[in-house]
Amino acid sequence: MKARASIIMGSTSDLKIMEKAAKLLDEFEIPFEIHALSAHRTPKEVEDFALHAEKRGIEIIIAGAGMAAHLPGVIASMTTLPVIGVPIEASLNGMDALFSIVQMPPGIPVATVGINAAQNAAILAVQILALKDEKINSKLKLYKENMKQKIVEANNQLKEIKYTYKTN
Repeated sequence: MKARASIIMGSTSDLKIMEKAAKLLDEFEIPFEIHALSAHRTPKEVEDFALHAEKRGIEIIIAGAGMAAHLPGVIASMTTLPVIGVPIEASLNGMDALFSIVQMPPGIPVATVGINAAQNAAILAVQILALKDEKINSKLKLYKENMKQKIVEANNQLKEIKYTYKTN
């Protein structure tokens, strides 16, 4: 099995957030790899990863980082693969990481999801991969339909709750 996606985090302390992405990719049966790499502590390893990811068959990268959060941007600066950044709340309620990831210079885009939103990063990765893979596209459509059905069912359950002044 050859990885199509990479999940990268600044340290294993980010795993509790980034595992949401891993679980979703696993659910969609998309082979992925997962690494702890630091833009500041292991810059040569980050460079090696970014420069060789495409040759190894990687099609998309999900990179999570907190605080200064340079990891997604550094990776994006060294590859033409799409990079999805996940700001991780480590300080300042995650706002420092959000701004560090979303405010990239022209020519170095990083798609950015909400703070700690690794699951959304994985869904975006799935949507991108689904553009060229009908099997993934079919699973994605079913996933979205199941999400819709959960809300429809929840709304029906709310109709059954009785209150004196409830009008619906």
